[in-house]
Amino acid sequence: MAVKHKNKTVATLLALLLGGFGVHRFYLKGGTDRLGLLHLCSVPVTGILVGAVKPHPFYVLLPLLVSYVAGFIEALVIGLTPDEKWDAQHNAGSGRQSRSNWVLALTLVLTVMVGAVVLIGTIARLFDLLYTGGAYG
Repeated sequence: MAVKHKNKTVATLLALLLGGFGVHRFYLKGGTDRLGLLHLCSVPVTGILVGAVKPHPFYVLLPLLVSYVAGFIEALVIGLTPDEKWDAQHNAGSGRQSRSNWVLALTLVLTVMVGAVVLIGTIARLFDLLYTGGAYG
């Protein structure tokens, strides 16, 4: 039985766009991946925080933001994996070889840009709320 070929560019794009929900993990490992389910758990945790306590809106979104930052890091790891190692890990029985192209390079640049903005913004807002009580916004 032939294994379905897993595209590294698709996996990187999924991690960039939907990494906070673990979609890239489900694409690579199937629906029972534990880390993918952990990413997915950030959604009900966010919902529980909305309904339970009425904290500051930033604290409500914090579990989802942390999950997305982890997704951005995973996108970089996936995209920077050499093609030979990628095929050995995910495409051992597919009979095809991966070949990275310019779309993957642009996706990695976009991942670094978006990931840096989200990470720095999250850290800045968290420190603003913790140390000044939100005096700067």
